[in-house]
Amino acid sequence: MLNKLRMNWKITILSFGIVLFAICIGGIIIMGNIIQLKEEELGKRLLVTGMVVAQLPSVKEGIINPNKASEINSTVEHIRIINDMDYIVVMNMDGVRLTHPLSSQIGTVSKGLDERSAFAEHTYLSKAKGELGKALRGFVPVMNENHEQIGVVLVGHLLPRMSQILSDMIGQVYITILLSLLFGALGSWLLAGHIKKQMFQLEPQEIARLLVERTATFHAMHEGVIAIDSSGKITIFNEKAKQMLKIEENVIGQPIQEVISDTRLPEILQKNEPIYNQEFQIGPTLILSNRVPIKVGEQTVGAVAIFQDRTEMTRLAEELTGVKQFVDALRVQNHEYMNKLHTIGGLIQLDHKEKALDYLFHITEQRTELMSFLNRQISDENISGLLLGKISRGKELGIEVSIDRQSRVETFPALLDHHDIAVLLGNLIENAFDSLKNMTGDVNRDKYVFISLEQDDNVFSILVEDNGSGMEQAILERIFERGFTTKQGAGRGIGLYLIHSIIEKGNGDCKIDSVPSQGTSFIITFPMTGKAEA
Repeated sequence: MLNKLRMNWKITILSFGIVLFAICIGGIIIMGNIIQLKEEELGKRLLVTGMVVAQLPSVKEGIINPNKASEINSTVEHIRIINDMDYIVVMNMDGVRLTHPLSSQIGTVSKGLDERSAFAEHTYLSKAKGELGKALRGFVPVMNENHEQIGVVLVGHLLPRMSQILSDMIGQVYITILLSLLFGALGSWLLAGHIKKQMFQLEPQEIARLLVERTATFHAMHEGVIAIDSSGKITIFNEKAKQMLKIEENVIGQPIQEVISDTRLPEILQKNEPIYNQEFQIGPTLILSNRVPIKVGEQTVGAVAIFQDRTEMTRLAEELTGVKQFVDALRVQNHEYMNKLHTIGGLIQLDHKEKALDYLFHITEQRTELMSFLNRQISDENISGLLLGKISRGKELGIEVSIDRQSRVETFPALLDHHDIAVLLGNLIENAFDSLKNMTGDVNRDKYVFISLEQDDNVFSILVEDNGSGMEQAILERIFERGFTTKQGAGRGIGLYLIHSIIEKGNGDCKIDSVPSQGTSFIITFPMTGKAEA
C-alpha cells in the first residue's frame, strides 16, 4: 500500500515522523535537564535550611539536654513550613530522632543507610527512600561551642516526578508540539511539490521504469556510449564501451578523468557545441566518436559520447602511441609537484614576518636555532624551504624530523641541480614518513627521521634514516623497479624510481640498510667533479 502513495504524501509522512521523533528525543533530553536543575536547586536549599537549623541555640540545647528535646520540634516544624520542606529531622549522636513531621517517629532510632557519614562531621546530599517516599536529603552536622559534633540535622524533600513537571508545563508542551508538527508537515508538502516539479511531475516508480528501459537500450547498442554530468562524473557507461576500453569494474559515479585519463568528453562541457566523426585515441583503443552536449532548456547538464572501435591491434596501438609512457609521465609529474609544493610552502614561510611565523610554527628557541642553522649552512633556499616544510609536516604526523647540525650545502654535484636534490630528498623523507605510518610492533615508541647533508671538494652525500617498519630483503631487491610498491592506492611505485633515475643521472651510489620493525637508512653519494655553484 505504501508503494501506491504519491510522492507528496510519502515525503510528508516521513518528515512528519522525523519531526515527531525529534520532538520526543528533544523532550526527553530537556526534561532530564530540567529535573537535574531542579535537583541542584533543591539540594542547595536543603543544605542552607539544614545549616540554619544546626546553628539554632535551642536546637543545640535540646540535643545536649534531653529534658528540653521536646521543645525544639515546634521550632523546627516552623522552619520546615517556611522553607517548604517535607521533613526536618534532628538526631543526636545515637541516631535518636528528636524532631519529625510524624510524631510517632520522635524518639525512634533512624536506620538510614546514607546517614553514617553525617555522624563524622560531613555535610552532603543523598538520595534515599524514606518513610514519605523517595527524597533528596541533606545532612548537616550540629557542632557545640567547642567545635565538637553533638548531633545531625537531616532535611528532606520529595523528588519531583515527571508527571508533576509535565503538568506545570502542559501548555507550553502542547503549543510546541502543535507548531512543530504543523510547520513540519507544511514544509514537507512544499518540498515534495518542488522535488516533483524538478522531476517533470514523474512518480518514483515511473522514473525507475524509464531508467531500466534506458539502461537496457544503452547496453543493447553495438556502439560504445559514455555520458557525464556537469561535474564530469560518469552517469552512463555501457557494456560495449567497457569492452572497447578494457574496463571491467563498475565506474558509474566516478570522475571521467580517473577512469580514462586522456578523455576528451569534458571539452564538450566547455565548448557547449557538438563534435561529430572525430577520430582519436583513448587508452588502448582508436575510436571514431560523436560527442554532444546534454541540455535541459538552455542549461547544459552533461555530455554524451557515442563511438565505434577503429582498431583491432589494441596492444600494438598502446605501445606505438606511447600511452603507457604518457601515464607514467603523469604519475612522475604528480610526485614532482608534491615536492615542489612543499618547497614553495617552506619558502613562503621563510619570507613571512615574525608574527606570521609565530602563528604557523609557534616559534621556540629550537625553531630560531633551526632557522639560523638553515640560513647559515644551507645556501640554496629551495633546499632550506623543503627541509622546513618536511619538518612541519612531520609535526602534523607526530614524527620528529631532525637535521644533523654538521650538515652543509654550498654547491651541487656537476650533473645535478637544486630541483634534482629537492626531488630526491623529498621522496626519501616521504618514504620515511610512510614507513613510520605503517609501523607495526611497538607503536608507542617515538617516531623520528634523521637527515644529514654533507659535502666536500669530492663528494656530496645525503643520509635519511628512520625507525619505521623497515623492509625485508625481497623488497629491498625490487624497490627501484618502476611501478613496484607495497602501498595501497593508485599512483604508487614512482618515488623510489625517481630517486634511482636521479642517482643514475648524477653518477651516484646508494647504500641501503634496513631491518624489519626497526628502521631504514639511505646513504646516497654523488661525485662533485665539475661542481657548479648553488
